[in-house]
Amino acid sequence: MTEKAYTWMTRSLSTLQKAHWYRAVTPLEGLAGAEMVRDGKTVINFASNDYLGLSGDSRLMDAAIAAVQEYGTGSTGSRLLTGHRLLHRQLENAIAKLKKTEDAIVFSSGYLANLGTIAAIVGTRDLILADQYNHSSLKNGAILSGARIIDYKHSDIADLEDKLTQNRSLYRRCLIVTDSVFSMDGDLCPLPDILDLGDRFDCMVLVDEAHATGVLGQNGAGCVEHFQQQGRPILQMGTLSKALGSLGGYIAASAPIIDFIRNRAPSWIYTTGLSPADTGAALAAIEIVQNEPQRREKLWQNVTWLQAQLQGYNLLPSDSPILCLSLDTPENAIAIAQKLSDKGIFAPAIRPPTVPTSRIRFTVMATHSREHLEALVNACHSSFVLGH
Repeated sequence: MTEKAYTWMTRSLSTLQKAHWYRAVTPLEGLAGAEMVRDGKTVINFASNDYLGLSGDSRLMDAAIAAVQEYGTGSTGSRLLTGHRLLHRQLENAIAKLKKTEDAIVFSSGYLANLGTIAAIVGTRDLILADQYNHSSLKNGAILSGARIIDYKHSDIADLEDKLTQNRSLYRRCLIVTDSVFSMDGDLCPLPDILDLGDRFDCMVLVDEAHATGVLGQNGAGCVEHFQQQGRPILQMGTLSKALGSLGGYIAASAPIIDFIRNRAPSWIYTTGLSPADTGAALAAIEIVQNEPQRREKLWQNVTWLQAQLQGYNLLPSDSPILCLSLDTPENAIAIAQKLSDKGIFAPAIRPPTVPTSRIRFTVMATHSREHLEALVNACHSSFVLGH
């Protein structure tokens, strides 16, 4: 093997740079929160998924430290061997209680939860109907399963129904998969209609609540609660790394479904259990979500105010704390993001192939002050041409 075998990567990177698709990381300094230090400069953070501002909450840090002191820094093995701790089961019970399901299972990441669960419940004789805007983890989980995959138009119930009518009878089992909050747009899936089609066509339904857990619903349980669909047969996937301020993923569902996943999902069976620190922090976060609804109320006050101030821009429809301003080219998105950065606003340019069209993505947090929001609006006024 020689270096020549790898030169194609350099050419590929050059192509990405020419297309303005190239990505690079920039470290952030300081405690996670509404303000952080980037490139040596304090910026207002509108790039975080920390919707409730819990990542920097001292109670989560104290819970993480206490878990490390009791259990050590690592889980040391898979949950079926040496990696299972009482704390893991306490977290799973807390998730099930929040989601009003019989049981839950915790994975080491949300990505692993989707990969392992989809691969466990469908196979080569089965069909997956997937929203075309689904998260990468849902798409790759579908590929890994070996099932036939058919995408339906984004949130288009008529198209989903047509594809089910044409294809469902040809396959043993069928799984409908969708995000609940679409992370790069901010809109919600039409969940009640999807569940109705699932009932009608004898389909399983998996909904990815990553950006809804802690944010939507009267008790912060997510989109399923928001649409009052709790109690219906459904697999609710979610993450512990966004509004819950920790790390990890989960599936909440009926007890038989969870037991099946525990026995069949390779990304759970063959992966080291979630670290004690992450587990303890997530458990503390769920308690805060349940006991402090004012955090969620403040978040939605911020979202409503900011949406009103950004009227007149090409604001994509959103029913979540994710607000996106559409732009015509990747170059324009990069330039606007830099202008905002120069004014102390950290908001990322999202470009193809992540999304079909370029945009600036703002994520609102409960810990943003009115001054933070006003600074963003003022920066937009001087960085954008209205309507473009």
